[in-house]
Parts: sequence; C-alpha cells; structure tokens
Amino acid sequence: MNTTESDGRIRGTKSRDAFRTISEVADELDLPQHVLRFWESKFSQIKPLKRGGNRRYYRPDDVQLLVVIKKLLHSDGYTIRGVQKLFKAQGLKATIDQVMSGAAVEVSAETGDVSPLDTGRLERAISRLKALREQVS
Repeated sequence: MNTTESDGRIRGTKSRDAFRTISEVADELDLPQHVLRFWESKFSQIKPLKRGGNRRYYRPDDVQLLVVIKKLLHSDGYTIRGVQKLFKAQGLKATIDQVMSGAAVEVSAETGDVSPLDTGRLERAISRLKALREQVS
C-alpha cells in the first residue's frame, strides 16, 4: 500500500525539488548514464553539482533540461548540433518553455537549420525531383 505525504508524493520517494544522482536521472529518463555524461560534454548548460569522488547531483532544472534535450533528440529528430543552435537562437529558457508546453519547435531562418517540421515537405520535393530525373533520362 502506497501512502502519500502532504506534498502529494509517495512515501519513500524524493520531493520534486530534491537533487538526483546520475543513476536516478538515468532511470527516470530511461537512458544509460554514459549518455548523460556525454550530453554534459556537448551542452554547457547542464551543470550538475559535483561532490567528493566526482559524484554528480542533478538539480531539478538540470533534470528538466535533460528531459527537453531527450525530447528534441529522440522524438523531434534534432541532432546535437541542431539543439545547440536552437538554444543559441531562441534562448535556453524560451526553448524549454516551448518544448514543455508541447508547442512545435522551429529554428529561425537566420540559423540556417531545417526544422524537423519541414522534413515532410523536403521528402516530397526529393520524390518529385527523382521522378523528374527518371523522366529526363
């Protein structure tokens, strides 16, 4: 039987504001720990607190950022470079707010990136070009 605390969490679990270890975050995001360490090297915005023995403790904001990065990379089809450009073009907070609200994310024209939202249109154009090439040859 799960009993709940006054803040709505299940007894024995951490509060939403508690720091998380890398293993807790990896389990929560269903990712291997080495992926989180790799993302730290690619995204300077991820800054877990490091204690003795180089043990990482992720703040709630770090966990939220990792959720956003995972969604952009795994669900929305961005590359690491594309996510980096997205953070630079739109700002970190604006991008997080947009992704967390469920809104579609598009890169501005000035970055030069193609949004995943445009891939369907590009695939149709490629198909038409291939058909035209076959007609010509």
